[in-house]
Amino acid sequence: MPFVLPRVSRRRAVRGLLAVLVALGALAWWLWPFGQSEPTGRLTFSTGVPTGVYHRYGDLLQQALHRDMPGVDVRLVPSEGSQQNLQRVATGEADVTIATADAVAKYQTDHRPGAERLRGVARLYDDYVQLVVPAASPVHAAADLRGKRVAIGQPGSGVRLVSERLLTAAKLDPLRDVTTVPIGIDQMPAELQAGRIDAFFWSGGLPTNAVRELSERYEIRLVPLGDLVEAMQGGGGMTRYYRPAVMPQDAYARARNTSAVATLAVPNLLVTTDRTSAGLTEWFTRTVLLSRDGIGHEVHAAQLVDLRTAIYTDPLELHEGAQRYYRSVKP
Repeated sequence: MPFVLPRVSRRRAVRGLLAVLVALGALAWWLWPFGQSEPTGRLTFSTGVPTGVYHRYGDLLQQALHRDMPGVDVRLVPSEGSQQNLQRVATGEADVTIATADAVAKYQTDHRPGAERLRGVARLYDDYVQLVVPAASPVHAAADLRGKRVAIGQPGSGVRLVSERLLTAAKLDPLRDVTTVPIGIDQMPAELQAGRIDAFFWSGGLPTNAVRELSERYEIRLVPLGDLVEAMQGGGGMTRYYRPAVMPQDAYARARNTSAVATLAVPNLLVTTDRTSAGLTEWFTRTVLLSRDGIGHEVHAAQLVDLRTAIYTDPLELHEGAQRYYRSVKP
């Protein structure tokens, strides 16, 4: 008996054709950035201190951007941290950066130059606030820092902002009750090991290599800060970005802590301005999200970059180009 194709009604055929067209349209929209001309030009990325997570993340992202956007020359510029990063981007000295949400809110509240031009690209990962002391130190709470020599970060850093607030929350005057030392994570570990400081504050992703490496050659301990979260949040405004957090005991396996350490965390945002073109920002955003797993092998904090949370860049509105990317991959 000859094989006979089943009859297909005209209505069913039209429906099938429409389904195919819709699927092809969705695929074309997802691939649309790569149908455009690849962006060209130069992009200056203000990162952080060379031994910090910001700079390492920037270095790995630069490599991913070079693969995806070979026509764009991405240049990394080290910095003191969040506050200096925002000043550079807002005033046009750099094109993109990373900064903590509380630092962004302060920059806006202080009406700093170019604040109105700042735009969000993605929420990345959270910084955990870390108070590091020698294992034998008598400091077991932030209030015990009275009379101590404490490294609180460079003037342009995000850790400087949060450490001064933590000292105040612990009822210590940063100008009178402690001897503050304005250095960054590139110097803090060596100064602690040499006994020239008694403690240091650091705000960064887990683990921060500089702290991990210190723990492998010198006995340190992380001091809990969870008792200060409520006081930190009570200030309203920019302090609403602090949340309770816990550092797992194995975050620094060689540190002399016998359990997880309560602390506080603050989100990191990838920031640009309305000067950056929508096309370039869309390509940039796509690379940030798709490079997560590769970067996360070396910068563990980057594993937390997630499409579902990346759009929440409060207090910044999303850049138009970032919005385009997130709409294109919306389920």
